[in-house]
Amino acid sequence: MKRVTKKFLALLSCATMVFSLAGCGTVESSQGTSSDSNTSSNSSAPSTDGGDSKGEEKDYKIAVVPKLTSIAWFQRMEVGVKEYAKETGVDAFYTGPSEGDGALQAQVIEDLIAQDVDAICVVPFSTESLEPVLKKARDAGIVVIAHEASGMENIDYDIEAFDNDEYGRHFMEKLGEITGGEGEYILEVGALTSQSHNQWVDASRALQEEKFPNMKVYGDKIETADDQSTSYNKVKEVLTANPSIAAIQGSAMADVAGAALAVEELGLAGKVKIAGTSLVSVSGKYVENGTIDMISFWDPALAGKAMIELALKVLNEEDVTTGLNLGIEGYDNLTLTDKVLTGQAWIDVTKDNVNDPAYDF
Repeated sequence: MKRVTKKFLALLSCATMVFSLAGCGTVESSQGTSSDSNTSSNSSAPSTDGGDSKGEEKDYKIAVVPKLTSIAWFQRMEVGVKEYAKETGVDAFYTGPSEGDGALQAQVIEDLIAQDVDAICVVPFSTESLEPVLKKARDAGIVVIAHEASGMENIDYDIEAFDNDEYGRHFMEKLGEITGGEGEYILEVGALTSQSHNQWVDASRALQEEKFPNMKVYGDKIETADDQSTSYNKVKEVLTANPSIAAIQGSAMADVAGAALAVEELGLAGKVKIAGTSLVSVSGKYVENGTIDMISFWDPALAGKAMIELALKVLNEEDVTTGLNLGIEGYDNLTLTDKVLTGQAWIDVTKDNVNDPAYDF
């Protein structure tokens, strides 16, 4: 059964009003009025030419809510949202909390519900914190598109840049290779409630146990709150207690940059191998000097555009199936499993390609 959208609720309301007026004998002949209505339809009518959704629903209001707005990763997503709005005329905008806090992000979404937006595209800081408020949004007929949250219930769809397990495993493949499959390693996540981060490190650890039995995770996952200073302090504390750590895998954009600074200050650069998610603008200098061995990322700007484009397709009641092409690089041949759409959009950067201008963001 199709879920109830704001469009359906509006149509139902209009139909109810018409029938009510007809019952009171107050409706004049509507032939001319109907014709006028059809000819004055604005550009929000769905396209019938088989093209993508860009520009079709200029009257829709679509909000993009990142985990937090104060870090480079999500500032890059804001660039994509603004580009999309400018290129298409769609009323898409970016808003969110400045801090990584599930309760603050939930309040932003409460405010958007009150603003009567048509769709909310969200990257959850805490999936648990957002489930109740996203249910409220969907009950109000608002389309909900998530990113980095493949297990959420109260969404229309989640869109992922890639398969999360595969992405996590590829970090351990790299660390296993450059450590010779020996030694203890650290796992960092932005939050213990961050679904994608935990998927990555859990898949990485599972591969390590299977393929690199002489490696061993050290302690518990380190929670960094997506904060470079927190990563630096916690990694430095661990390395001071155990300078024989062989490797570090980071998940949040700032994790490996903070870890690299700690490694350099302790004179362990080159001895402790580092790989994880980051951007060249944040960690490139550490990749270039060899302290970080590899960073991987997907372009948050493109992810922001993909969420909006998918929201438009749902609002326009278009089919969402395997093979869906959003017209955005890496999201042009999506695989659908349950409510999760998966693309092919990750990029690896090492010393060999860190200075490629294509990755300079």
